[in-house]
Amino acid sequence: MFDKFTELMREELSEFSIELSEHQLHQFYQYFELLVEWNKVMNLTAITELEDVVTKHFVDSLSLVKAVSDLSDEKILDMGTGAGFPGIPLKIAFPELKITLLDSLNKRINFLNEVIGQLQLGEIQAVHGRAEDYGRDKLYREQYDYCVSRAVANLSTLSEYCMPYVKIGGAFIPYKSGKIEEELNQAKGAVKLLGGKIEEVVTFVLPKTDVERSFVIVRKTEGTSKKYPRKAGLPSKEPLK
Repeated sequence: MFDKFTELMREELSEFSIELSEHQLHQFYQYFELLVEWNKVMNLTAITELEDVVTKHFVDSLSLVKAVSDLSDEKILDMGTGAGFPGIPLKIAFPELKITLLDSLNKRINFLNEVIGQLQLGEIQAVHGRAEDYGRDKLYREQYDYCVSRAVANLSTLSEYCMPYVKIGGAFIPYKSGKIEEELNQAKGAVKLLGGKIEEVVTFVLPKTDVERSFVIVRKTEGTSKKYPRKAGLPSKEPLK
């Protein structure tokens, strides 16, 4: 099975000009095995078939290179990371990155710490908490070059969760699918309020699928007002306009 896994990873990642070493491929395969094993006792993902995990989790996570051509030693926060996507695949493929995985469910954090330990990954931490709380903590606020998220939420809500973490000059980059024009228009006011501007939208199709993906590059042009993020629950119940 490892040989099939390796072949799929190499073939699909070649479309993004990403080459992995044998060691990195073994790390990805170990991650896949841990994901499937832990998923038997807790709900981490609905996607567990090898081919689907490769395309829809691993390759999708690494497709960030479409939006950021040079991933070297940047600090990245992965908001609402869930089972570790995209943060852990990015860390495996680009070991120099410094990654923070943030999730509100403690049992997911236990899984992430197990993956980090088993794969012997350095300069990556899994943090249990809410976006609204850590976004006000000076150890995290405006400390990151990029904040990324595959979480399912509208762009206005996600912007309020994520923009407070981004340094001026850095960017918030959500992974989006389907048609997003209306969502983009609705989020322009929120993005401006939070100190950002929508710089570019990068659209492509995931390898071997008809899944249309978009990266919205929201550049941080000025500091985020201390009013944001608002208290827990409000960004999703009453998105900024």
